[in-house]
Amino acid sequence: MTSPHAVTSQGAVTSPHALWPAMLPADTVFTPAQTAVGAAGNRIRYADGSSRLCATSGLWNVPLGFGNPAVSEAVARATRDASYLTLFRSPNRYAQIAAERLLAIAGPARYSRVIFSTSGGAANDAAMKLARQYWSQRGAASRSLVVGLRGSYHGTMYGSHALSGDQLLQEAYGVDRRSIRHVAHDDDGEELGTLLRREGSRVAAVVVEPVLGSGAFPLTDAFIARLLALREEYGFLVVADEVATGFGRTGRMFASDAWAGAPDVLIVSKALTNGAMGAAALLVGARVASEFMRGGWTFVHGETQAGTPACAAAILAVIDELDRIDVIDSVRALAADLAGIADSMRADGLITRVTGRGCFLGLHLRTDDGEALSGREVLDVVSAIADHGVQVQPGPSGIGLIPAYGFDAADLLELDAGVRAGLAQARSVSR
Repeated sequence: MTSPHAVTSQGAVTSPHALWPAMLPADTVFTPAQTAVGAAGNRIRYADGSSRLCATSGLWNVPLGFGNPAVSEAVARATRDASYLTLFRSPNRYAQIAAERLLAIAGPARYSRVIFSTSGGAANDAAMKLARQYWSQRGAASRSLVVGLRGSYHGTMYGSHALSGDQLLQEAYGVDRRSIRHVAHDDDGEELGTLLRREGSRVAAVVVEPVLGSGAFPLTDAFIARLLALREEYGFLVVADEVATGFGRTGRMFASDAWAGAPDVLIVSKALTNGAMGAAALLVGARVASEFMRGGWTFVHGETQAGTPACAAAILAVIDELDRIDVIDSVRALAADLAGIADSMRADGLITRVTGRGCFLGLHLRTDDGEALSGREVLDVVSAIADHGVQVQPGPSGIGLIPAYGFDAADLLELDAGVRAGLAQARSVSR
C-alpha cells in the first residue's frame, strides 16, 4: 500500500499539507524545487535535483558549513557514549565542560555561570524570568518591566513573542505584553531615556540585539553608550541577545565584546552547535549569579533537552573549529569581500542601502516610486533570486546576506551573479 506521505519518482509529496512549515500561509504548496532533501558545504539540494548556494548560513545556524565533519562526529560519539543525561537537579560532565569552554571564550571576567536552553526563544523567556526573579528576591518585586526594541525579534515562545518588537500577531494569540515596553533602536537611546525617567524604578531589564536580526540594523555606538550609562543610573539589567550575532558573525567573537561594559546576561544559540542540535545558552554575569549564590535561590527553569551530552559535544566541536579556522580573521576578510559586492550593487542602483556588520548584511530595496516593499514583494524577490541559484534571507523591504565563514572566491562570484540576476528579474516582473 502506498503511504499517504510517499514521495514520487519526481520528488513530489503525495500529501502536500502533512507538514506545516513556519511563517507562511497555511495553504502554501511547495514544488519539488522548493523541497530540501540534503545539504553539504555551502549548498542545499532539492527534490527536483537542483541545488542552491545558501547565503543564509542555514538561518544563521551553520557558519561552519553543512555537514561539518568535526561537529557531526562529536555528536555521533556522544549519542553512543551517553545518549541522554539530564541537567534537572544534577550536572553531567559533558555540560560542565561545555560551560567552562563557553566562559573561556566569552571572558570569565565578564560571565561566571551558564544556563543551558534549547532555542533562542526559550533562552529569551529564561532571561526575562531570571531578571524578574533577581529583583523580586532582592525585595523589589515591582521591577517587573522588560524593555525591548521596536523591530527586534527574540522568538515566538510566549515570553519572547511578547518581547519581539515586530508585529507578529501578538494580539491574536493573547500574548501578554502588560509588562513589556518597546522603544526605538535608531534614536541613540532618546526614547529609552524618556521611558526610564517615567518608569525606571519598575524596569527589571533592557534586552537588545546588537544587530537587529530583522533588517540587519546595528545599534549605534551612541545608543550603546547611553544604554550603559542609563544602567548605571537606574540599575536595570542589560541582556544582549546574540542569537544571531554570536561566534564571530560581526567580526568579533560576540558583538557586545566591543561595549565598554559587559551585559549582565548574554544569550547565544544558532551558531552554538552549527545547527547540529537544538541548543542555546545564557551566560550570566557575576552581578546576577553572585546574588543567586548568596541567597541560595533556586531558578525555577528547566528544559528536558537542554545541555544533553550531544548538545554539549556539538558546542565543544564548534569552539574547536572556530579556533582552527581563526574565526575573527576569517570573518573580517570575508566581510570585506561581501561589503565590496554589496557596495557595487548599490552603486549600480540595484539596492538603495546597505546595513549590518561583518558577515551579516542587509540589502535594502524600494519600488520605483520609492516605497518600501511589502512582505509579499520581499518574498517574491527571494524567490526570484532562488530561481538563479542563491538562497537569501527575507527582511523588512530587503534581503539579508549571511554567508557561512568558508565562502571562497567562486562562492562569492556565484552569490553576486545570482543576486543581481534575481533582483533584475523581480524588478522586471513588478513593472
